[in-house]
Amino acid sequence: MASDAQDTLEAQLAELLTVEQFEPPAAFVAAARVKDGSLHERAAADPLAFWAQEARALDWFTAPQQVLDDAAAPFYTWFADGTINASYNCLDRHVENGLADRIAFHWRGEEGEQREITYGWLHEQTQRAANALTDAGVRSGDVVGIFLPMIPEVVVAMLACARIGAPHNVVFGGFSPESVKERMDVSDAKALITVDGARRKGKTVAIKRAVDEVGMSVPTTFVVRNTGIADCPMAEGDRWWDEALAAADAECPAVPLPAEHPLFILYSSGSTAKPKGILHTTGGYLTQVASTYKTVFDIRPEEDVFWCSADVGWVTGHSYIVYGPLINAATSVMYEGAPDYPHQGIWWELCEQLGVTIFHTAPTAIRACMKWGAEHVERFDRSKLRLLGSVGEPINPKAWLWYWQVVGDGRCPVVDTWWQTETGGMMVTTLPGAQVMRPGAAGTALPGIDIAVLDNAGNEVPAGTQGLLAIRRPWPGMLRTLYGDDERYVSTYFSKWPDAPQPVYFVGDAGRMDEHGYVSIIGRVDDVINVSGHRLSTAEIESAIVSHPQVAEAAVVGQHDDLTGQGITAFVTLAGQLEGTDQLRAHIAEHVAQKIGKFARPKHIIWADDLPKTRSGKIMRRLLRDLADGRALGDVTTLRDPTVMAAIGTAMEHEQNDTDR
Repeated sequence: MASDAQDTLEAQLAELLTVEQFEPPAAFVAAARVKDGSLHERAAADPLAFWAQEARALDWFTAPQQVLDDAAAPFYTWFADGTINASYNCLDRHVENGLADRIAFHWRGEEGEQREITYGWLHEQTQRAANALTDAGVRSGDVVGIFLPMIPEVVVAMLACARIGAPHNVVFGGFSPESVKERMDVSDAKALITVDGARRKGKTVAIKRAVDEVGMSVPTTFVVRNTGIADCPMAEGDRWWDEALAAADAECPAVPLPAEHPLFILYSSGSTAKPKGILHTTGGYLTQVASTYKTVFDIRPEEDVFWCSADVGWVTGHSYIVYGPLINAATSVMYEGAPDYPHQGIWWELCEQLGVTIFHTAPTAIRACMKWGAEHVERFDRSKLRLLGSVGEPINPKAWLWYWQVVGDGRCPVVDTWWQTETGGMMVTTLPGAQVMRPGAAGTALPGIDIAVLDNAGNEVPAGTQGLLAIRRPWPGMLRTLYGDDERYVSTYFSKWPDAPQPVYFVGDAGRMDEHGYVSIIGRVDDVINVSGHRLSTAEIESAIVSHPQVAEAAVVGQHDDLTGQGITAFVTLAGQLEGTDQLRAHIAEHVAQKIGKFARPKHIIWADDLPKTRSGKIMRRLLRDLADGRALGDVTTLRDPTVMAAIGTAMEHEQNDTDR
């Protein structure tokens, strides 16, 4: 029966793949916050007036009179003469408006623990935490490191820093202690907030001990009691979080700060090499994340339950778990665990239990759910869901359709969002009540954003033609610089088109824009394979492979080839419990040839039960490239499963032996 259901679903998806666009449901449009193109039109007519209006939704101590200052471009400032506080906008104004008892987060632990976190509790804890930081000598402008799992205290820590003007430097919980130390050292952090131990899939890791062993240089370390693990050494300069908060004064007024005061540093990672310290400031960033959260997710704070499955350690978590939702007085879900623990349907079980109405996750996670099977989704009630979101990487049409059909029952609009750590907030997507959805295209530029696809000379390319994605006009949530490295900021983002009349931001992605303004993200410019002179996007090849009915997920890299320059090596995860065979390899290669051309056929197809992913779901293609070309692997401690590379290496050897025979 399961096989019959899978065959039926595959047939439905194959039919849907022929549909170019999907209209938003009439019932959704009728109740939507934005129903037509008027918001885009107003923003296009006067972008600065549009952003000034959006900024008025925030509470300012001193209302800004100036919107954008581009005198020192590309070092732009927004609302520079205004004063504001992020913590006040997330907490105080809601408590003052009678919302102290509203739930900010339904927190669920991976073993079923429950905590209902109200705005009042966050307000009280944040004030005490801010005073505890001050008592430890932290002052406005001092950087504070945060290395915590997905627990409510991570939100308190971030907002406490913002309350006193101490930029936070959150490090994703999956990073190695050495990576944490590097980020603390280069940012000259004055304090670190960490945890005794963290859990992942039933195992507890001694975080504090691991942090100590690398010799952290911060003067003060606060330790949250999370798991109660005994292996938690405390030394001079270490303070228990709960004891420090209990000893601190209960009241700490939010400090009025200039709009351009640094709010946080976030270090890039993943497919890039040396981390970049991306610096975001306060007023412009808050304006953009508050605005985009409200309009893209069509938020109704009084009734919605929003769940972004990202980790707070990434920018998605900063913008759409913490700041965007809290500014809008929303209720969210925060889950400590993995999407397949304690079982592969846990996400959908929580959606049923908590009445989740808006669900936002990564394409990699969607493809993992596809592999596990629709039955894990369908056995739970998802009738409260009304909107789905995708973030983190381009979503291939098959995964988009599976998400829409299986998770959303074909009745929930899907907002496929494109943006970057550097942009601060969403830049390209559809407004769900106003625009049609086109699987494979993220959508149009959001109101107030100027996206273009250019050639190497800076000219717009014809509609439907691949080119370089660019942002031609500054936007409020943009990074202000790279921490401690203004020169690298300019050379990385604003040097591609030096003859442009004003600085143009180089995204680093290739893309296409159709005649309707819909943008398709092809992938990183450096994610290109050159086979006998054919320049092929890895994302395009991956999408072709994944469109095969027996494939759940794929990652493609270039491998050195004496004859063609580079050959295509595909690491493929099959759907369900299917076993890889030589015949299936041939079928997949021919499928790619039919979708793209014979020149795009993978030379090697490696069966992989899983791919190397960070805990946020990002595929580490850099490690696959190293493996394919026989180079030593770098740090694998950031992977969700560090053992996966050894398994893939063994699979590569088997494939090579089969080829040699």
